Amino acid sequence: MFLGEEEQFLSYNGEVLIFHLSKAKHLDGTADKTTNLCVRRMAFDRDTKLFVQKSSGVFNMHISHLKTEIICCSCTTDSRTGIVLPCILIKTIKRTGVVKYLILLLHSSNQFEKSFHFKLDYEMKEDIRLFTGPSVLWRHANKLFYISSNTCTVLSAPVQLSSVVWTGEIEDEGTVVLGIRTACLPEIEDDEFSTSDRAIWGSEFFGYVVETQKMLRGTCFMPHAYSTVVSSVCVCKNETLKKQLRISLVAVTYKNQLIWFQDGLPKGVCELPYEKPCSVKTAVTSSNGLLFIVSFASGNTCVVQRRDSLQVASKWQQVKSVLVDDFIGSGNEQLLLLFKDDSNRDVLSTFKITDLGGVNYASGINYKHDVPTAEGLQENGLLTVQALETRLQAGCTSVRELQQHLELKKKVILESCRALIDLVEERTHILPTAKKVKCKREGLVTLWDDVENPPHSLTKETSSASKVPDHFIEKLWQRVVGDSLVVGVKLTESFYLSLTDVSLSLVMDRDFSSASPIIKCQNKIIKLNEAFSALSVSSCQNEPPPKKMKLDLPGKNDLKKGFAKGGPRAQLDGAKTVVAVTSLSPLLAFHRVCCIVLLHAKEQSRRNDGLQESKKITVLCGKISLSLEDISHGKYSVKMLRDNSYFTGSLEDICAVLAISVRFSFQVVSSNCTLTPVNSWLLGDMECTPFKECHDNIFCHKAGNVYGTVFNWTLKNPFEGILTLFCRNLTALFQCLHSLTRVLPPRCDIRLLRSGSKGVLTEQLALALEKEILTSRSSFFSKESKAENGLAWGNGSGKDISDAPVASLLDSEEGVQQFRKKLQDEWEECLRSMNQTMNGALYQEVALKVAEAQLHSDMIVWRLS
Repeated sequence: MFLGEEEQFLSYNGEVLIFHLSKAKHLDGTADKTTNLCVRRMAFDRDTKLFVQKSSGVFNMHISHLKTEIICCSCTTDSRTGIVLPCILIKTIKRTGVVKYLILLLHSSNQFEKSFHFKLDYEMKEDIRLFTGPSVLWRHANKLFYISSNTCTVLSAPVQLSSVVWTGEIEDEGTVVLGIRTACLPEIEDDEFSTSDRAIWGSEFFGYVVETQKMLRGTCFMPHAYSTVVSSVCVCKNETLKKQLRISLVAVTYKNQLIWFQDGLPKGVCELPYEKPCSVKTAVTSSNGLLFIVSFASGNTCVVQRRDSLQVASKWQQVKSVLVDDFIGSGNEQLLLLFKDDSNRDVLSTFKITDLGGVNYASGINYKHDVPTAEGLQENGLLTVQALETRLQAGCTSVRELQQHLELKKKVILESCRALIDLVEERTHILPTAKKVKCKREGLVTLWDDVENPPHSLTKETSSASKVPDHFIEKLWQRVVGDSLVVGVKLTESFYLSLTDVSLSLVMDRDFSSASPIIKCQNKIIKLNEAFSALSVSSCQNEPPPKKMKLDLPGKNDLKKGFAKGGPRAQLDGAKTVVAVTSLSPLLAFHRVCCIVLLHAKEQSRRNDGLQESKKITVLCGKISLSLEDISHGKYSVKMLRDNSYFTGSLEDICAVLAISVRFSFQVVSSNCTLTPVNSWLLGDMECTPFKECHDNIFCHKAGNVYGTVFNWTLKNPFEGILTLFCRNLTALFQCLHSLTRVLPPRCDIRLLRSGSKGVLTEQLALALEKEILTSRSSFFSKESKAENGLAWGNGSGKDISDAPVASLLDSEEGVQQFRKKLQDEWEECLRSMNQTMNGALYQEVALKVAEAQLHSDMIVWRLS
């Protein structure tokens, strides 16, 4: 292989990429007509202080043209992935005179990718730039053209320009082209200085946003007076503050100057050591900060530093190329200068790496005797390591303190859970003495030993729980449905009628002391009538938006944690099952787990005065166990079998399917046509089959998201019906509704219903309002009786002063004084009777009862609205 064109250099991720074109030779030595694009990846070896080749790649273009040439190469962002990749622009000229351009991307595996290509009837020669996309921009006949990989079409910008001095990204704008054009004087002078500049110099700066075709004011960059002398620009910083574009840049001019501009105004100038500067770029180094590298047409290069003023820091001659990157892997940028050397074909044999500070590598220098520099670097490295060790020790100390704090919290939570388990199982929980001493050392206070006269003792709850007969709980079962564990407790009807606010808790057994025993779960109440003709699920209702009670109500957790409430006593019939649904995955981490099932409720009882009284109870329902082996063998799986034209399964399986589903009820009304197509839709399109145990509910076995959906269709009359769906997710619900709307008549109304019928809710509201009035009245009378018992009246005889003859008392002065004293005592007693007070505990009890009754009424009113 032999070089066909001059090499192109590009820095990428600290490596030097060398591109060149070549033509392959046959075995007989004759040249092949195809052209290859070759690349070599060179990296700097800090041991040998030389560039070594890491890898190489070849791209066979399979073309034979009159001329093939690498136009330019640059690092651009791939708009598909956002990754910066090397991009190469190649020109080929056919024998017909048509010019074809090819844009290639180089990946880390040295594989070339064809991004796009395009053809022109002329050659691009002026202001050729590569930018994000990849995209190509050039100037021809004082017009701006560009093409990107997204459009693959050559577009022309609606501007006339004489040169392009910069192309790059600007915040909130995109790709911006900064160019110079002939001055266009506006009819209305919005800026006196910019207008005068344009009139005097005859040219102006302008900014053009490629993506939006928006024009930016050139004075945001530089005054128009510099438009006749600026040859190249490098934007150092751009930002938008208060909708104003603020830009910092440097520009080189034909007057051999480098000028620093800040927000459109010149802030510094530096005379350059050579003539005809053609480009400028920046480098951020560790020792000297921001450097400006200026290249000249003669092949010379200089570096300008910005300290108190702009000054030339260094200069070199006979420079072939200048690259900026982190070549030595220090975390900061350095300059790589490649010098011209006609005696050596390998251009990387003569180079210099420098940051104008501590980094200085050059070819042909022996670094073995550079002892002082090595000692200085070793001393700096030692100091750096010591500082890092100190910071690491401080960080480790903070981590240890946080770990101790978390362990302490964990101990308190676990000890509280053990105390709760002992309390439920009617065991006395004893806090060990060693633990008490340790808690005192760690500054803890035991919450369960320091409570004085609690208003509602937990011991009373435990005693009430122990009085519940075991035969009230008919069955405890469990099922695994998907990623959920469903635990159910079937209660007898007589026991359930006396309960409200029923919920279940799952507590892990003592064997798992390293994890929190309380398992988060959601509760639902499922009713299956004895005849199995109807089925309903009572799930939690959201709190009505008008009011949110912040008192510690006994039923507050039911609203916030998903626990369901039982309905009024008049509506409860049939067998009731309380189920708890929890995530199965966390439990499988223990391989085998055993849980205690607790039932929490409030038991209703009537007092002698006819009012209802409720007390909290906790019932130990039993224990369940779960293991990976049981799940693998399908021991607790739901088994729905097809029996002729029915689905058959146990009641527990049906309850489990409903428990993991969300219930939606819709009222379907058709004014013109009957709703007979709904039955055909359920049995046909949705492929539903009734349950053998309850015919009104049908199971959907259609493949896809809707599989497992349970439907209940009830016709009130031929033109109105209620459709209830039990779906696993909203996606299945939307699919079912979308399918339903296709078979319904055109003028058909579908309305989402709140849970419960209007008649039932109206009766519940009447009962709730009656309970609210009775609660307020009973609370007032109990308060009045307690206050009367607490008052100490001054009239010990209990007689009114009018009992004594008034005339006999007024006959003498002593009688008048006695009458006045009795009158004063009676007046004070009347004032005390009008300003009765109660203690805090009594007031809290009254407020909780009234607030609970009001909240229950508000819930029913919200459901009726």
